[in-house]
Amino acid sequence: MYERARRPTAVIIGASATGLFAAAALADTADVTLVERDLLPEGPLARRGVPQARHAHLVWSGGVHAFNDLLPGVVEEVVARGGRLVHIMGDMVSRAPNEVWFRRFLATHHRNLVCSRNLLDAVLRERVLAHKRLTLCQNTTALGLEGDANRVTGVRVTTSGGDTTTLRADLVIDASGRGSRTPQWLDDLGVPAAKERQVDAGVAYSTRLFRAPHSAACHDFPLVNVQANPAKAPGQGGIIVPVEDGRWIVTLSGTRGGEPTSDPNAFIDFALGLGDPVIGELLKDAEPFGDVATTRSTANHRRYYEKAKHWPDGYLVLGDAIAGYNPVYGHGLTVAAQCALAVGDIVRTTPLTASGTARRLQRAAARPVGAAWDLAVGQDAFYPGATDTPPSPVERFLARFVDRAVETGAANPRALGALLDVMSLEKSATRLFSPDMVMPMLFGPKRPPLQGPPLSEAERKIATS
Repeated sequence: MYERARRPTAVIIGASATGLFAAAALADTADVTLVERDLLPEGPLARRGVPQARHAHLVWSGGVHAFNDLLPGVVEEVVARGGRLVHIMGDMVSRAPNEVWFRRFLATHHRNLVCSRNLLDAVLRERVLAHKRLTLCQNTTALGLEGDANRVTGVRVTTSGGDTTTLRADLVIDASGRGSRTPQWLDDLGVPAAKERQVDAGVAYSTRLFRAPHSAACHDFPLVNVQANPAKAPGQGGIIVPVEDGRWIVTLSGTRGGEPTSDPNAFIDFALGLGDPVIGELLKDAEPFGDVATTRSTANHRRYYEKAKHWPDGYLVLGDAIAGYNPVYGHGLTVAAQCALAVGDIVRTTPLTASGTARRLQRAAARPVGAAWDLAVGQDAFYPGATDTPPSPVERFLARFVDRAVETGAANPRALGALLDVMSLEKSATRLFSPDMVMPMLFGPKRPPLQGPPLSEAERKIATS
């Protein structure tokens, strides 16, 4: 007779999307305890721990693939409950930061998953929390780490009733988001601080819900996106995202000196004053409901844990706790899923208790983080006051090259496919230097840029009927 090997244990701090994805990646190989500060709602309702949930959210196609790899069929479930898989660019009317309008090509495979954040979170919770190897501790707050500088052995928690205990684990994961306390917790254990960088374009967001005009609510109306131009500060933009139940989520943004306000009477006027007034024009016949939600905490902030000279075994940081991005780029959910997928690939073949596993996991998680970071910072670093370190000559060259890539992709479907491979976080930025992009960029055929948003007359009529 022999003893059955003990299953490893993991404690995840935060039942955010990042925490849920991490739980999905680990639950087949470990007993997982999910520690959540809030009381989670039943169904697609808002919760206090996701204050940005009312703003527009997109899941790029790289995230769609990662969602389904982690939780097979989950995307179809979101769609069945009112979400949409939106063709990029066929189902979009989009102006790039360099003010080029994309043609609505149908040749690419890329799809965005579009729905309210409340619906998405509800579906993820239902799928993940049903796993038999997962224990949920709600109304429970993480206080600090147990262990020492060499190995984390657990996390101290307190309940809403004031009871304090320690949850022992082979792996503790911080998925607590932008408010992560990991820097302080590691300092308490004697772990040297990791390098950090912040690039803050000073973006503020205002979001309001609208009932779509009657015909548009029954139609697959395109997303309409006017992106801000970093070369023209203050940068202002906006997006209409048609979601379930005949609603439009409309998010407006502006950098320092051009921020949208929470005044509902100024909302449409701000949209009309963008570089193109199309969003404001479409809102004239849409009925608003509810107040205007605002957010100002939008800086790109990264902690380079993967480069730390010393990293304790038994500890891992994921998602926004590593890096938070300007939400305008829509990469947070995609990165969260890809980080979890990278973790899952490793833990299937490597014991959680093995020396060096946590560092290996941290480095694997850094790869999707780095891809999204480079895309966000490559734009935001050019806004006045965004960073103490001005863009380097290499960054300036890359920014000009990306502008050319966008201009080429806007007019050429082959180049658009390469551009979207990168923007969707399906492939690395080196894809922009492939023949699919470089040949059309150098030799054409050249199409003249569109002079306005490629919204058809039928779509305009639908939106105003």
